[in-house]
Amino acid sequence: MNLISIADLGREDVLRLIQSAEAFRARRGQHGQPLAGKSLAMIFEKPSTRTRISLEVAAWELGGHPLYLSAGELQLGRGETIADTARVLSRYVHAITARVYSHSTLLQLAEHAQVPVVNALSDWEHPLQILADLQTMQQSFGSLEGLDIGWIGDGNNVCNSLILASAIMGMNIAVASPPGYSPRERILEEARALGGSPRVVTEPEEAARGADVLVTDTWISMGDEAEEAERLRVFGRYQINSQLLALAGEEAIALHCLPAHRGQEITDEVMDGPRSRVFDEAENRMHTSKAVMAWLMGERQGGGDGPR
Repeated sequence: MNLISIADLGREDVLRLIQSAEAFRARRGQHGQPLAGKSLAMIFEKPSTRTRISLEVAAWELGGHPLYLSAGELQLGRGETIADTARVLSRYVHAITARVYSHSTLLQLAEHAQVPVVNALSDWEHPLQILADLQTMQQSFGSLEGLDIGWIGDGNNVCNSLILASAIMGMNIAVASPPGYSPRERILEEARALGGSPRVVTEPEEAARGADVLVTDTWISMGDEAEEAERLRVFGRYQINSQLLALAGEEAIALHCLPAHRGQEITDEVMDGPRSRVFDEAENRMHTSKAVMAWLMGERQGGGDGPR
């Protein structure tokens, strides 16, 4: 099995992974090592803080050996095909994670690899981030079903995965984006096919009103730098600030996958305030990465059964 899209998981899969992540969190340093003797190839075309460190530490603490592979260190940079790279890596390692510019790279890796392939970010989705977000929401509310989510800002890869996850988990999501920056229609159609009813609006206040969770991300993702001036102009009012948070539910929390551009998509007052769960969310990247690796590289390959 691969994890290319959050929609590769069903509701029970997600709940099981969150439960496993919570067990790893509670017993850090005392849990088993289901990845003992196993190696993880980590292909990075894009730089990273949380994704790289959370994966490396998670694999090491589970007894595995993480191998960081930048694009320049692989023969991919000299013309070797993705298919050949996938076939060769499958002879050496027990799973492949890839943080890439183009989603098609992941699809080709998954097609030709003989080991699990995990999406560590593409231009289409970011399922590992969303698993951490879901764990954070469950920690705050005890349950995911019925939560009202307000996304404020760019309809990007993280937004795409959150829309799909909302459909899978029975949550309601409203996405507020400027015209021309809404989520892709194909994602909305897929979410509807999964039973969801995502709403796309243009007013941040409409998405925030009564929400349990407000979520945002940078206005300028990697690869969008050439559009910086225009994006700063267009997104100016798509900011999670104290006024917007006041429109949300009384117990509402604020999330941001980081890195944050403070004073742009989120204010210091919110990010450092009592309703922020941003740094819990960042920590949970490691715990959910453990859960995914223990499942795909441990249980599904005949190894251990996670924390015990």
